[in-house]
Amino acid sequence: MTQGWVVELGLMEYAEAWGLQRRVVAARKVGAVPDVLLLVEHPHVITLGRNAKREHLLATDAVLRQMSVEVCETDRGGDITYHGPGQVVAYPIFNLAEIRRDLVWYVRQLEEAMIRTSAEYGVAAERRAGRTGVWMDVAEAGEEKLGAIGVHVSRWVTSHGLAYNVSTDLRYFELIVPCGIREKKATSLEKLCGRRIEMGEVAERMAEHLGECFGRELRRVTREELESAVEAETVTAKS
Repeated sequence: MTQGWVVELGLMEYAEAWGLQRRVVAARKVGAVPDVLLLVEHPHVITLGRNAKREHLLATDAVLRQMSVEVCETDRGGDITYHGPGQVVAYPIFNLAEIRRDLVWYVRQLEEAMIRTSAEYGVAAERRAGRTGVWMDVAEAGEEKLGAIGVHVSRWVTSHGLAYNVSTDLRYFELIVPCGIREKKATSLEKLCGRRIEMGEVAERMAEHLGECFGRELRRVTREELESAVEAETVTAKS
């Protein structure tokens, strides 16, 4: 399998992680780094994709301030979503020109990784025709969303990615119309399993399944090692 890197960033502000993504994308485009998977957890933030409708943000500015929720506009696809503690967020920065030039296939593989991760906990997550992400049929509540996807691709190099609810405080989704689907709610792995689940364990399994889905053997590197490689490319480009 082709080698790649996986970097665990821990809890990081959304804007900082987005800035890091952009630097890694630039380095990936010139081959200064291999395919990189960033794993991160964000403080409370609502993000607006390129197709977002402002009316899908239901909370007032006062409520957002009171709940310490940021709002960020991004260049990913999709509508509006929430990120927060207890959510595994995965940002693959992969060169699809070296894997498969097919954006629909790419999104399906992100879903597949979430489906395989869910299965490890006895949860049968599913796709839904005409929608991205993974879903569960919950008897008392109907259909609920377990994992969301929003991506960006530039010269076949990907950024942004998936958000998978592990122990997420689902009340924060009430501040928005998640992904623009008014009648659907979010769920979490802990809610479905009825027990506490370690975030680190889920992140590790998600990384393994993403590697499998994209034919990448992902080696763990530190953020410092990644930043060093990116900085070296920046210095070379300027010289």
